[in-house]
Amino acid sequence: MHASKLDPIDRKILAELQGDGRMTNVELARRVGISAPPCLRRVRALEEAGFIRGYHASVDTRALGFEVQVFAMVGLNSQAEADLSAFEARCRAWPLVRECHMLNGEIDFILKCVAPDLSSFQSFLTGELTAAENVASVKTSLVIRGAKDEPGVPFDVMEARLSQIA
Repeated sequence: MHASKLDPIDRKILAELQGDGRMTNVELARRVGISAPPCLRRVRALEEAGFIRGYHASVDTRALGFEVQVFAMVGLNSQAEADLSAFEARCRAWPLVRECHMLNGEIDFILKCVAPDLSSFQSFLTGELTAAENVASVKTSLVIRGAKDEPGVPFDVMEARLSQIA
């Protein structure tokens, strides 16, 4: 199912769950203006279609002792599909790597990493990341502070765009 096939109620369900994934089905149904049984059926259909990939808590990394956040820009020696896939698999196995995105341009991948301290990140950087097979270069930027960290998509932008099309 493509996003354009979602009706306004499905989009409202997604927007509400994106803002608060812990609410009860009864509360969700109230917010979107339908009764609980069809709301639950719609949520399950959205899950099965892959629009909802999971539910998790947003945790405070610094409060949990992860003081260091770094973006690492990685260049590879080879961009053959097998080499790209191998690097992605390696990133999934590294606990300090929280996000991995393949890019178009000078940099092949950008990684968002967290670590308890600079020494831990440096050990990961020199012992694992730069030493990994096919890694040609790594440039890092230490995060000083974050100004915005929003999950998901801006549903108000989607609704405005869909209203222009209709």
